[in-house]
Amino acid sequence: MGFVAAFGFIGLGARSSLMSASLLSLALLIKLVLMNKEYKIRIDRVIQYIENNLDNKLSLCETSNVSHFSEYHFHRIFKAIVGETVNDYIVRKRLERAINMLIFKPSISITNVALENGFSSSANFSKAIKNYYGFSPSEIRNPEKAKDSKIGKIFSKYGKYFNPTDLYPNRITNKVSDKTCLEDTNMKVAIREIESQRVCTLSSARGYESEAIFEAWDKLNGWAVSNGIKTGDQQRFAFCADNPTITPLDKCRYKASVVINDSIQVNSPFAVSEIPKGKYAVLYFKGSPEETIKAQLSIYSDWLPNSGFEPDAFPMLEHYLNDARNDGYVEMEIYVKLKKL
Repeated sequence: MGFVAAFGFIGLGARSSLMSASLLSLALLIKLVLMNKEYKIRIDRVIQYIENNLDNKLSLCETSNVSHFSEYHFHRIFKAIVGETVNDYIVRKRLERAINMLIFKPSISITNVALENGFSSSANFSKAIKNYYGFSPSEIRNPEKAKDSKIGKIFSKYGKYFNPTDLYPNRITNKVSDKTCLEDTNMKVAIREIESQRVCTLSSARGYESEAIFEAWDKLNGWAVSNGIKTGDQQRFAFCADNPTITPLDKCRYKASVVINDSIQVNSPFAVSEIPKGKYAVLYFKGSPEETIKAQLSIYSDWLPNSGFEPDAFPMLEHYLNDARNDGYVEMEIYVKLKKL
C-alpha cells in the first residue's frame, strides 16, 4: 500500500512539474510572440520613415532613433527582419523610385529625377543607376537605343535579371497582348469614385512569390470564415506597392486584404487598414497571371499621360473576381488612386 501510495504521490508530483513546465513554456512562447510583434512594429515604423524621406540624407543614427533600438543593435535587428542591411534597403528604394520616375514621368529631366531622389548630381545618379541596373538613365528611358550593358548589382545581390524593354511592353509590341483582352486600353479604363472601406490585411512573407501569396490568402480566408465572412462573400483586394520589373520579387510588398465591417476585431498577425475614399482609374483584366504586368504598366504608360491625372501616393490595388488556382486564369480589376495634375 505504501509502495502504491508512494508511486501515486510521485506520479502526481511529476504531473504537477510537467504542468508547471508546460505553463512556463506557454508563457515564454507568448512573450516571444509579443516581442516579435513589437520588433516588427518598430521596424515597420522605420520602413515608413525611410519611404517618406528618400529625398533626404538618412543616417544609421537617425533611423535607429525612429525604432527606439540602440544604434549598436538596430542594424542587426533590421537585417534579421527585413533580410537586407539598412543602407542596402535605402539605396534600393531610392533607385526603384527614381526608375519609376524615369519611366512614368518623362517630362522630368534626369537631373531633377536625381535631385528629387537624394542624389547630389546627375553624374552621381547616372553612375549609381548604371552600377545597379546595368543601364544608364537615358538607356532606361529609351531602351531601343541601349548599347551593350553590364550585369548590374541587382543580379549579383538579388538574382534579378533586369531588361529595360520589359518596362515598355506596348512600345515594343505596339499593343497589349491579345491574351489580356486589352487591345484598346484607353477605352477600357473607367474612372470611379469609391467610398472608404475598412479591410483586414495580411502581408505576404516573400513578396510577389506565388507560394507566399497563396499562403497569405489561405490564412486570411481561414480568418475571414472564422469571423463569419464566407469565402464566396468575401471582397478581396491586394495592396501591390512595388513594380516587379525593377524590384526583386521577394522584396516586393504585397498585402492580401478582405473588406470587413466595424464590428470585427482584428489581432496579430492580421492588421486593420483602409482603402481610402477617392477617385480611381479601374481597368478590367482577364488572362494569365504572367500577362498582368503588361496590363498594369499600360495604365501608367498609355492611359495616365493623357488623362489629366497622376497617381496618388497609395499602392495599386488588385480586386480579385475569381480564384486563379481553381480557374487557371486571373480575372480582376486593377485600381490606381488618382489626383489632379
